[in-house]
Amino acid sequence: MRIEHIAIYAEDIELLREFYMKYFNLGCGEKYVNPKRNFTSYFLSFGDDKTRIELMNIPDMASPASRGNLKGLAHIAISLGEKEKVNRLTEILRKDGYTIASEPRTSGDGYYESAVLDPEGNYVEITA
Repeated sequence: MRIEHIAIYAEDIELLREFYMKYFNLGCGEKYVNPKRNFTSYFLSFGDDKTRIELMNIPDMASPASRGNLKGLAHIAISLGEKEKVNRLTEILRKDGYTIASEPRTSGDGYYESAVLDPEGNYVEITA
């Protein structure tokens, strides 16, 4: 078994697509459009790994409660494989104006990680 994909509803899937492709080097499939449901999506992929992120949008969808008060998915974690890569990407994201939610550190459970908020406020851990 494995996780096939994680889906994120987004206000602006183009903005999120650009973010994940630029900073995490993800590939992107063709945009899917379902005019009947007024639904669009992209699947982003991690190279040879089969795990994907699906970015989805339905315009004028009712916004959920504040992200901090929701139960359920808390964050996604993307492994870069090396501490120095975590440090380097964290600094690039900071320089580019993104909110660094957690500075690079070794967590209590042994991960070397930092965290950034993507353009729509999703909490993304960057791990070694």
